[in-house]
Amino acid sequence: MAQPASSNDVEDLAVPTTDKIATEKDDDEDVNLVDWDGPDDPANPVNWSNMQKWTVIGLVSFNTFNASMASSIFAPGVPQAMQDFHSNSSILFTFVVSVFIVGFIIGPLLLTPASELYGRMPVTHSANIIFLVASILCAVSVNIPMLIVFRLIMGLSGCVPVTLGAGFIADLMPVEKRGMALAIWTFGPLVGPVIGPVIGGYMALGTTWRWTFWLITILGAAATIASFLFMRETYVPIILERKAKALRKSTGGNMRTKYDKGQTLRQLIGAAVTRPLRMLIRSPIVLILSLYISIVYSYLYLLLTTYTEIFEGVYGFNSGEAGLAYLGLGVGFISGQVAIGPFSDRYIKLQRKRRGSVQPEDRLPPLLLGSCLVPIGLFCYGWSAEARTHWIVPIVGTCIFSAGVEFTFFPIQMYLIDAFTIHAASAVAANTVVRSIFGALVPLAGNPLYDTLGLGWGNSLLAFISIAFVPFSLVLLKYGARIRTNPRFQASF
Repeated sequence: MAQPASSNDVEDLAVPTTDKIATEKDDDEDVNLVDWDGPDDPANPVNWSNMQKWTVIGLVSFNTFNASMASSIFAPGVPQAMQDFHSNSSILFTFVVSVFIVGFIIGPLLLTPASELYGRMPVTHSANIIFLVASILCAVSVNIPMLIVFRLIMGLSGCVPVTLGAGFIADLMPVEKRGMALAIWTFGPLVGPVIGPVIGGYMALGTTWRWTFWLITILGAAATIASFLFMRETYVPIILERKAKALRKSTGGNMRTKYDKGQTLRQLIGAAVTRPLRMLIRSPIVLILSLYISIVYSYLYLLLTTYTEIFEGVYGFNSGEAGLAYLGLGVGFISGQVAIGPFSDRYIKLQRKRRGSVQPEDRLPPLLLGSCLVPIGLFCYGWSAEARTHWIVPIVGTCIFSAGVEFTFFPIQMYLIDAFTIHAASAVAANTVVRSIFGALVPLAGNPLYDTLGLGWGNSLLAFISIAFVPFSLVLLKYGARIRTNPRFQASF
């Protein structure tokens, strides 16, 4: 004869306890949670073949190079364009070059967040097409307003590979291999503006300024076609969301990813669009590094917009020879890239072996060297040109300066990638907005600065300002981790 169940047995069978409810809920969530099929899932971009990874990074670098070259290749041809359009305005002379950078102020706030909503590929392809069309319309411009408008649109669309490059690297590369990948990618944003005037100078001599835009168009068309053929989506939340959508369709289950916070589309768009500004305002690290790199970046564009006049006026170069003078900057950039990429990855591996872990601040030691090389290069360039020494001396000065720019730009970009990973593109977008504001406005003061103070004291003033930022390097190295992880400065990005 069966014994009656005890009161405890009845309670256990009839009403699950709170612990059981929680366990069942967790199990249900785990079943519905979409993730990779193990650490070696081939769909995860980190597990793609080296050929696939480097193809994507190579194409992003090429897109970045073309967009960055477009910012300056037109500079030697500006006198021709001003003559064709019957204008002698010194403000328009500078603005028709720097308006491109204005696009880098607006674009990152709109287009980079879109990549975190819809994926890297839709934004990349759309930007490539717009950039291509704008390049063509610049080439056929009939007046200065038309040229300025479509130069602005080129900048708006051209900012996409510049800001998304860091995102692609964060998507594809483990931390120990990001240094070399970033060194390859930074060839675009740093060397492009230097190669541009070299090519543009000889094109202005042999053809017309319009051919500088036709060259950008040809390269842009090649990049657009190659991107459609060989690039794939790399942004993890989008790839997993597509997987979850397919599973919802096939199983009827409520499948979701860990990145799905249950927000509406409006909430997602609002969060994505405001994320770069929130990072800039709420994170002292992002703000400090953005201001730091903006000073150096604006000096680069000041040199780029005044180089032609200085070497033609002081040393009697023609436009082609003045273009060749930019190679000093190029040599410095390439030398810095060759040195810093492998060093950064080796240093990370060493720190992991020594401590068992790494942190983003391990990317910052080269910043100390960069903060010293920038003012040294400016002093050398300014006073040698002021004294009219042999032309090689100021070019050596710009070589030292550009190496300093590389040793500043690289560790800051690398730090933002390692510190913000999934939102690296937004962190770099915030950085790009600030440095682009400086890059567009500071060069406007270049000619008045040199006219008032001369090349020696003018560049010395720039050097003294950069020296004032040297202590930031030491502060970030010693206290960066503490500031970055302080709950007071944490924000829901």
